[in-house]
Amino acid sequence: MTIEEFISRIESVFEDEQPGSLQPDTEFRNLESWSSMYALIIVALFETDFKTTVTGDQLRKCNTVQDLYQLLPK
Repeated sequence: MTIEEFISRIESVFEDEQPGSLQPDTEFRNLESWSSMYALIIVALFETDFKTTVTGDQLRKCNTVQDLYQLLPK
């Protein structure tokens, strides 16, 4: 999966973000819509769509969309 495909999938869970608004260096926690609910949604997204488990510790260490992308299995 490319970073562009990943970003498109992440944008789909952030309802208030316009398609194309996220970039690899976007600090997702600084998004106005960010909340703990989105943290849970991202964890679930990784489990259902990407078949990988993301722990709370891993998510807390991520600051950018690129950091999230790096959590995908290679």
